[in-house]
Amino acid sequence: MKILVTVKEVAEVEDDFEISGTEIEETYLEYDLNEWDDYAIEEGVSYAEEHDDVEVVTVSIGPERSEETIRMGLAKGADRAIRVWDDTLEEADLLDVESKADILAAVVEEEDPDLVLSGVQAADDAFGGTGVALADQVGYEWAAVVNGLDLDADAGVASVHRELEGGVEELTDVDLPAVLTIQTGINEPRYASLRGIRQAQSKELDVQSLDDLGLDASVADSDLDVTDMYEPETESEAEYIEGDAGDQAARLADVLREKGVVGE
Repeated sequence: MKILVTVKEVAEVEDDFEISGTEIEETYLEYDLNEWDDYAIEEGVSYAEEHDDVEVVTVSIGPERSEETIRMGLAKGADRAIRVWDDTLEEADLLDVESKADILAAVVEEEDPDLVLSGVQAADDAFGGTGVALADQVGYEWAAVVNGLDLDADAGVASVHRELEGGVEELTDVDLPAVLTIQTGINEPRYASLRGIRQAQSKELDVQSLDDLGLDASVADSDLDVTDMYEPETESEAEYIEGDAGDQAARLADVLREKGVVGE
């Protein structure tokens, strides 16, 4: 059995930052593994540890910088990784859901996995649609926002639990091959051990271009454009009250009196 996990490196912004045009300046960014993808990796690796003949492969669309993040997935137990990148993607201002789904679909066609696991969304763009769009592209069954999974590879069925809007819980079976988008809380992602980090350096990281995947430059064309970026103004400033409980209560009482909420 082969499990393919989509992985994304996301930028985390410092509290104080500056915007240059339509981008946040690089000096104010730190990069890390997308939180939702971390849970997807754990789900795949945990299943592989409990069953024989299961290969876990990660795939990421990202520049060379992202290899450190990708290797964290390898250090946590993935068997090998694929990174897709070339000059066309480097020059693209924005990869929308359709572009990402097209690229990932080419990898799915090449790898022919039984199951694709993807984070529900990415912390940077929060599109939340790539996994489902990928399923539509490759013709796989799918289930979104999965927070419980019981996989029976022999029967070719994934029994999934989903928490829907309004507190509704759904239990359903999805036939394999399938794409599942994984929600946080489905498991407890492991830390990469020192041994795992060392082993990750010898695991395969296959870098592929669009041409390698049989795609042309048009796949990077996006229907979305970033026209402006700004930090929204706040109508009021919050005051953080320091000190112990007594100090905080006294200051809160002063504020309420100043606002005319309570009397002297």
